[in-house]
Amino acid sequence: MAEPLFDMSATGRPRILILGGTTEARQLAERLVSEPYYDTAISLAGRTADPRPQPLPTRTGGFGGAEGLAVFLRERNIALLIDATHPFAARISLNAAAAAKMTGTPLLALRRAAWAAEPGDRWTCVGSAAEAVPALGEAPRRVFLAIGRQEAFHFERAPQHSYVVRSVDPVMPPLDLPDVTAILASGPFAQADETELLERHGIDVIVAKNSGGAATYGKIAAARQLGIEVVMVERHKPADVQSVGDCDEALERIRQWLSPVKDRGV
Repeated sequence: MAEPLFDMSATGRPRILILGGTTEARQLAERLVSEPYYDTAISLAGRTADPRPQPLPTRTGGFGGAEGLAVFLRERNIALLIDATHPFAARISLNAAAAAKMTGTPLLALRRAAWAAEPGDRWTCVGSAAEAVPALGEAPRRVFLAIGRQEAFHFERAPQHSYVVRSVDPVMPPLDLPDVTAILASGPFAQADETELLERHGIDVIVAKNSGGAATYGKIAAARQLGIEVVMVERHKPADVQSVGDCDEALERIRQWLSPVKDRGV
């Protein structure tokens, strides 16, 4: 039998559920694991085949949409839902906002800031991975595809290019393209290593998502250094919920909302 996600014997400790899968979610989990006032667990979508172990009790898999998540929040008596999913996990964030509204559960989004173009950057900004395909142009180019595996199939529409595709897990089914090099790796990626990779493969253009954060920024800095174009997939407008930009802000907000009155100096 699986271990219970929350401490079933705990009384008076508010329960926090973190929707995770990001560096920030793990950092927050590492901070909360030693907090005595909260009973905290983390949920992963299950899209990565071999995720890193988490410092908190962990569940894996979907909830069954917003309605399923709402049922989970009610049944587990969740006091606070934290959306610390990837900036491009739009559906999960929308489901979290809807479930929180259905149940009256407070929701806090932990969202890293997006990258901003700097002098020397050569960005072509698009609204989706599908829109990135025509942005590459008709002439054959060597493309570094750094958008993960789930939307790589869009680039089968442009078989004239040569692709270097980096993802945590293999692209399945394999891309039906004549020239594809697959790299399996997970960040963080240092700028020096990214520069070497781009030069070794003779990359002309990078396709990337504006994920923000430091872990995968190395390729953006390397592209600036080498004068390489970046087709940047921008984020969609996030759900309109209260949000913070880092773990320190998240902890401060959690303590404001959930800590006992005596510990707030009142």
